[in-house]
Amino acid sequence: MSYFGTDGIRGLFGKFPITPDFVLKLGYVTGQVLVEQNKNKNKKPSVVIGKDTRLSGYVIEAALQAGFNSAGVDVHMIGPLPTPAIAHLTRSFHADAGVVISASHNPYYDNGIKFFAADGRKLSDEMQEAINAKLDGIVEGHADYTQDDPAQLGKHFRINDAKGRYIEFCKGSFPYQYDLSELKIVIDCANGSGYSVGPRVLRELGAEVVAIHNKPDGININDKCGSTYPSTIQQAVVEHKADVGIALDGDGDRIVMVDENGELVDGDGILYILAIKAETKAQGVVGTQMSNMGLQLALEKEGIELERAKVGDRYVMQGLESKGWILGGEPSGHILCLDKSRTGDAIIAGLQVLAVMAQTNQTLSQLTEGFSLLPQCLVNVRLEQMQDPYDFPELVKAFEDAEKKIEGRGRILIRKSGTEPLIRVMVELDDQQQCDELAQQLADQVKQVMA
Repeated sequence: MSYFGTDGIRGLFGKFPITPDFVLKLGYVTGQVLVEQNKNKNKKPSVVIGKDTRLSGYVIEAALQAGFNSAGVDVHMIGPLPTPAIAHLTRSFHADAGVVISASHNPYYDNGIKFFAADGRKLSDEMQEAINAKLDGIVEGHADYTQDDPAQLGKHFRINDAKGRYIEFCKGSFPYQYDLSELKIVIDCANGSGYSVGPRVLRELGAEVVAIHNKPDGININDKCGSTYPSTIQQAVVEHKADVGIALDGDGDRIVMVDENGELVDGDGILYILAIKAETKAQGVVGTQMSNMGLQLALEKEGIELERAKVGDRYVMQGLESKGWILGGEPSGHILCLDKSRTGDAIIAGLQVLAVMAQTNQTLSQLTEGFSLLPQCLVNVRLEQMQDPYDFPELVKAFEDAEKKIEGRGRILIRKSGTEPLIRVMVELDDQQQCDELAQQLADQVKQVMA
C-alpha cells in the first residue's frame, strides 16, 4: 500500500499511521534508504527535522529521531519553524533530507510528516516508493528495525540559530533598494510555525507590524484564524486601519492577503499580481484544476499562458519544471516563486507582493483593480472511508448532466482530497446563486450515495 498522500503522510494523531510506533518505523526505513544512497560516500547521512506548534509534535519528533538514529542517521533538530524554512535549512546544512512534522491547515488533533530531498524539493516518486516498500515489510512484521552494531547509531543535535538563518533568507528575497517603512501590516500567524519569524521579517524590513494569533499553546493552531479563516484578518485590517494584511496557515506555506479596504486577495489574486504587475511579466503560470477561470482569462489577455496541474503543490512544481517557468500556485495560497525559493513559501510570496507595491507605489487594491473571479462554490463531503465517486454510475451521470447544463458558462470539478477522507465538490459559474445551488445539489447526491 502507499502511505503517502499528495502532501506526505497525514491523519488523526493516535490513529494509524500517525502513531509513535509507526513513526519510529518510518524514521528507521527512511534512514535505511538514506544510508544505502550514501554507502559509497564514506559519510554518515543526516536529516533536518522541524515542526509546527501542535502538542503531538513533541511525541512524533522523538519517535522520528529515534528511528533515524537507529538506522545510523544524524539528526539536526530545528524546532518550530515554517515548512519552507525546513526546505531551506536542508540545503543550508547540506543534509540528505528534510522532515516537517505538521498537518498544515488541519486542526490540532491531526498531524503529519512531510519530506524534502537534499535540494529542498519534495521527495521524488522513486524515493517515496523505496520508503513504501521497506515500510510494508516492517508494518507486516516481515522485517526488523533494530541496528545490529551500536557503533553505527546516529546522533542528534539541536540547532539554535535556525530561526535567524531563515529570517535572513526571507529578507534577502526582498529588493534591497526598497523597505516597508511606509506600511502598516497586520499578520495573522494562525498560532502556527510562523508565529515568531513572520512578524520579525516584516519588522526588520521596516514595517509597522500588528501580529495576531501569534501565541500558540499547542492546541489553538488554525483555530478560527489564519489563511483558512480569512474573515479574522479582514476585520483586523479594517480595525487597525492597516495598509495590508497577510494570513499564514499553520505551517507557513500558504498565504492569503487583504487589501486596505478589507477585501480578500487569495492565491489566484496573488498570482495575478506577480505575473502581470511585477517589473518582469511571467513567461507562464502553472495553476491547478481549482484555479479560477477568471485568472485564466486575465492572463490570456496579457498573452500569458496558464497551465493547469493536478491539485497539490508537488504537481505545480512538476509543471513548472517541465515548462521551465518560475511562477505557480493554488487558490488556497500555495505560491511558488522558484527564483526566490525552491518550495511554496508564504512569507516569501507575501514579500514579493509587497515588493510590487513598493516598485509601483500602488496599494494592494489598485494592483487588483479590474481583476475579477467567476463565482465559485466548494462543498466538502466527509466520508467514513475514502472512495472514488467515479466508481458510482449514478454519480457519473449526475456530473455529466451538470456539465452539460452549464457548458460555456462555467465548469465543475469533483475530486478526492489528498489529505482527508473528503470529496470536494466545486462549481464555478457566472451566476452566484445558481453556482451555490448546483454545488450543494451535487454534494447532496454524493453524500446520499457514498456516505
